[in-house]
Amino acid sequence: MDRRAFLTAATAGLLLPQSLTPAASAASVRTLKSDPFTLGVASGDPSADGFVLWTRLAVDPMGGDGRGGMPSRDVDVDWQVSTDERFSKIVKSGTATARARDAHSVHVELNGLEPGRDYFYRFRSAGRLSSAGRTRTTPTGETPLTFAVAACAHYEHGYYTAYRRLAEQEPDLVVFLGDYMYEYGPSGYTALAGRVRTHTPGKCQTLADYRLRHAQYKSDRDLQRAHAAAPWLVAFDDHEVENNWAGSVSSTGAPGFARRRAQAFKAYYENMPLRRVSLQGAVLRVNRRISWGTLARFHLLDTRQFRDDQACMDGVRAGCDDRLASKRTLLGTDQWRWLESGLHDSDTRWNLLGQQIMMAQRDYKIGPGREVNLDSWDGYAAERTRLLGSLSRTSNPVVLTGDAHMHHLAELKTDFDDPDSPVIARELVASSIASDGDGYRDRTWIAEAVQENPHISYIDQRRGYLMARLTRDELSVDFRTLDYISRRGARAKTAHQLTIPAESPASAAGKAGALGAG
Repeated sequence: MDRRAFLTAATAGLLLPQSLTPAASAASVRTLKSDPFTLGVASGDPSADGFVLWTRLAVDPMGGDGRGGMPSRDVDVDWQVSTDERFSKIVKSGTATARARDAHSVHVELNGLEPGRDYFYRFRSAGRLSSAGRTRTTPTGETPLTFAVAACAHYEHGYYTAYRRLAEQEPDLVVFLGDYMYEYGPSGYTALAGRVRTHTPGKCQTLADYRLRHAQYKSDRDLQRAHAAAPWLVAFDDHEVENNWAGSVSSTGAPGFARRRAQAFKAYYENMPLRRVSLQGAVLRVNRRISWGTLARFHLLDTRQFRDDQACMDGVRAGCDDRLASKRTLLGTDQWRWLESGLHDSDTRWNLLGQQIMMAQRDYKIGPGREVNLDSWDGYAAERTRLLGSLSRTSNPVVLTGDAHMHHLAELKTDFDDPDSPVIARELVASSIASDGDGYRDRTWIAEAVQENPHISYIDQRRGYLMARLTRDELSVDFRTLDYISRRGARAKTAHQLTIPAESPASAAGKAGALGAG
């Protein structure tokens, strides 16, 4: 069975059950009224000897209390890892407890496996067998890497065909950069897209609300297929909590935001393949580093939780001098130090920053004057300049971004208004999986936007994702698009291609010297 056949069989629940280690507790053999694995399976945060396995039990995903129709008791769940898709060669197995207080989610953190190889995994509970997933440990050398970049999946705006097409390409890794789910109530944000499907129930306010919303999204079979195809690196943006929130500040000014944010974080952890150390009370740590051998290091950032409030009342605005203040921070002091240290100490060939909001300067006003998005790095310009200075001293930096709902390819410079300013890095911005509906291709508008922003060479408003191939010598990127998502069945195609050659250490040092970096 090849990988594609495996993925088809796994998400359809057709793989034949083999013996699993019996659960130690009698709780696991009590019969549940129906299949508890309705939300699929997932893996994430791979290392050279392991990864995280995830599932969440829910016999009724949209059960009104957010508990997925599960009993109020804990339930034992058997898990199994194999080197083959038929599970004839079991290398790890055990039992985890799906606790009622955690919405019956399971996070199994594995180690002791071989580096740089595929594994297959599944779960069983109460006599029911989950679908199977494929995952992978990271290599120890410069093994090439194929990875996808995706973001922004508003359920109401369309079907998740892009997830299915992504899974069919069988990447080694998926990097998801925020807005995995949206907190709005039904038709809460449909101006550009209309409504293809409906959020239930209302706007997310409580822990039960967020659990239900995650369950609704996770019930989608195309999303389940993408999770089963490869390990994921996930980080949130704003809609996993509330549109355009910043640090401790609600964008709506509603009372009780600290509690709401903490509940959103808990629900996010319960539904993602994250390590237990991620959830630290009311704080959810998603800034972390994942190395792919000596080839690449992913530095995942959190651009929401530690930032200053947006300047000038947020939005796309002109004439906001406050955004230029030197003390304004997007990353916060601790994360800034963590990132600086990680960039300085990195010994990998490539360094990839996975983050949520557009880093390149973007003038939205066609013609004289300038309007910028104050929720993006344009609202924190001084810290961006400092970060680009750090990247100039880093081996082969590339910035991966979500949020914009459009593909962008941009050159990052310390001075975006100086055409002769050296290029520090490229920024690759993935369009959305579903947010803003079918999208469009307005060539006149694109030409005007590129002329207004000459450091941006490509824009595409259609839905899609990025598929990248990384080797020692180059990073090649396909900007994948779909013509529609308002109905099922669209094919994905490569609308634009880019190859970024690796710089030698000598040329990188010369670039840093040209910038006056010591």
